[in-house]
Amino acid sequence: MPDDNFYNGLDLRCHVSGVLLGFDFGTKRIGVAVGQTLLASANPLTPLLANDGIPNWSEIDDILDKWRPVGLVVGIPFYRDGTASETTFQARKFARRLKLHTKLPVFPMDETLSSQRAEAEIVAREGKGALKKYSVDSVAACLILEDWLQNVANCSTND
Repeated sequence: MPDDNFYNGLDLRCHVSGVLLGFDFGTKRIGVAVGQTLLASANPLTPLLANDGIPNWSEIDDILDKWRPVGLVVGIPFYRDGTASETTFQARKFARRLKLHTKLPVFPMDETLSSQRAEAEIVAREGKGALKKYSVDSVAACLILEDWLQNVANCSTND
């Protein structure tokens, strides 16, 4: 796993209350979910198209205007052994850009295997055919946000 310097520029303090948005970074699509600290649950939203990992920022602004979140959670992928991949660094860059653009706290969350978990959840609920109906990216964002809400929200890191 990375050391604390890996997350420079992102928020590690986690006492927040209210609506949060979660993001599953991808170079072609970015999954999005909305959640609430009170219920520690989340729901997938429509994924955003991205050009080499860069979203249409006006779409991000529209989502922010609609949901008025108090913070953002971005999934950061690692290999199973905890080492970083190229996507790890791209997701971290996206998280930093998101923080600069929105001026909101951005919380990193390990999202290792979230897309595989999202696929498995969709198939378990509705069968393989449902993979064409649902966005794996946004279901993954939902899982990332729920993991953060249930395991990290209201922690005492860096207090």
